[in-house]
Amino acid sequence: MMCVTDLWETIKFTFISQKNMAKKNNWKNRDGVVYSTSEDFDYSYHEEEEPETLDPSEQNLRVQLDKKARGGKQVTLVNGFVGSSDDLAALGKLLKSKCGVGGSAKDGEILIQGDFRKKVADILVKEGYRARSI
Repeated sequence: MMCVTDLWETIKFTFISQKNMAKKNNWKNRDGVVYSTSEDFDYSYHEEEEPETLDPSEQNLRVQLDKKARGGKQVTLVNGFVGSSDDLAALGKLLKSKCGVGGSAKDGEILIQGDFRKKVADILVKEGYRARSI
C-alpha cells in the first residue's frame, strides 16, 4: 500500500518530467513536422544567421516620414541597415538619445517618434553613414 507522501513524490516527479520534456521539445517551432514515432527523434531547429554588420561608409540608409497605420502620428523611419540586431539597437539608441524622443529598432529598421528627418540624417552623416532623406 502506498502512503500519501510516496504518491505525492510520484506525481511531483511525473509533473517535473513532463515540464522538462516540454522545454526540450519546443513544439511551437516545429515547421513541417507532423508526427514521429521514433523515441530517438530530435528535431533540429534552423536558426537564421545574422548578417555581418557593414562599415558605416558602406551602409546605404534611407530616412523617411511615415504615418500609415499609426493613428495619424508621424514617425521617422530609417531603413536599409545591414547588420546584427545588436548594432541596429545601438544605432537606434544613439538616434533616440540625440533626438530626445522614444522609438524602437527591430527588423532592420529604426523608428523614431516624430518628424526628425533632417536631424536624423545629419546625425547619421556625422557618424559616417551614407544617408539620404526621402
